[in-house]
Amino acid sequence: MKLIHCADLHLDSRMESGLSSEKAQERRLELLRTFTRMVEQAEKEQVDAVLICGDLFDARTISVRARNCVMDAVRMHPQIIFYYLQGNHDLNSLFDGSWKIPSNLKTFGADWTSYDQGNVTITGAELSEENKDDLLKRLALNKNRQNIVMLHGMLTEYGGKDQADTFSVRDLRGKGIDYLALGHIHSYRLERLDDRGIWCYSGCMEGRGFDECGEKGYVALEVTKGKIASSFVPFAERRLHEVPVDITGLMTQEEIRRKVLQELAYIPKKDMVKLLLTGRVGLETERDSAWVRKWLEDEYYFLKVKDETSVLIRPEDYQYDVSLKGEFVRLVLASDLTDGEKEEILQRGIRALAGEG
Repeated sequence: MKLIHCADLHLDSRMESGLSSEKAQERRLELLRTFTRMVEQAEKEQVDAVLICGDLFDARTISVRARNCVMDAVRMHPQIIFYYLQGNHDLNSLFDGSWKIPSNLKTFGADWTSYDQGNVTITGAELSEENKDDLLKRLALNKNRQNIVMLHGMLTEYGGKDQADTFSVRDLRGKGIDYLALGHIHSYRLERLDDRGIWCYSGCMEGRGFDECGEKGYVALEVTKGKIASSFVPFAERRLHEVPVDITGLMTQEEIRRKVLQELAYIPKKDMVKLLLTGRVGLETERDSAWVRKWLEDEYYFLKVKDETSVLIRPEDYQYDVSLKGEFVRLVLASDLTDGEKEEILQRGIRALAGEG
């Protein structure tokens, strides 16, 4: 038996953080296409079931296009059973009364619901303020079957009393779980639950911001007698990268350009990049994040450049400098300004004295 475990697609997400309106719209369409590509892949590999562990959508109100996209994919693949557990973002997004729920779409509620498929029992429940205190304690499974449990929330050792989406791993140990399929955390993570089972966050399917860098995709499961094997499958249309480039000791834009090119050489042109200029530089260093961005922006789908360097100021270098620049540096260094204020003023002043500001 083959299954796919996915979560946190966040269909209909606005995708407007730093993107132009045209690219935001394109990324929204790419999120939908990633979902349909995943279903097509499931068909190709003869997958028996898809586990959607919450936050299929990004809000309770979704577009007709997003709803139709999901429902059409489900209806057009009747041989695949879709198990849909709603998350904190998408409560009741899909069900507005205009659609008859297809027979191959299985849903969950506030109490435990179980479905038998072959030798596997798939059990899930949707966490809320009302049920979180005793829901996990009421989980009862047939330990003679292979058990997959679906949940959406933050798994911790002790749980969280004040958070509806936080629950304790201790309450799930010894329950007879073979595979705990989780959603809510946007990075892939797999660890042992107890002597019998494992727990796994599939992560999101597409990174939407630079807090979601790295490989994104789904988890492929293969169930054999007495064993559930899992493997992470990278599947995103685009990957997001945060790349620090240390420019300590570099002086010119050309030197910086060469260093940046070296650090970005492995990144595909279709991806999205946040470039961080780091290190300690001299006052005369020709660093200009706007220039770097303009020079590189056509090389990638999206590029953001942030200057996180600090200025290396050695007062002794200007102690006996009789130029206007030397006098300016000494006056600023002797002032009562904070180090950050001194650095900013010195950078602006040196640029102005060089005729660049």
